[in-house]
Amino acid sequence: MLGFARARRRASRGTIREGGAETMLFERNITPSCAYCHFGTDMGYGVVACVRRGIMAGYGSCRTFRYEPTKRVPEVTPDLNLAGLSEEDFSL
Repeated sequence: MLGFARARRRASRGTIREGGAETMLFERNITPSCAYCHFGTDMGYGVVACVRRGIMAGYGSCRTFRYEPTKRVPEVTPDLNLAGLSEEDFSL
């Protein structure tokens, strides 16, 4: 049971274990946010229902923040505009 508890704590910190060393899934210095906290549930419109604090804004956080990597939504990358480029721009 102790091994399961350790694995669960690692998952809540966003780490995985590879060859005896923990590896972070994302960057180490993550800004706390209720939107991707273990205790929060997204209700839409930027509002999160927190088990500990109640209804919170998605950008807010508190000291009980626990990172949940599966709730993190990656940023959308802008589309690449290739209309103004020619074939010779891509040759060496």
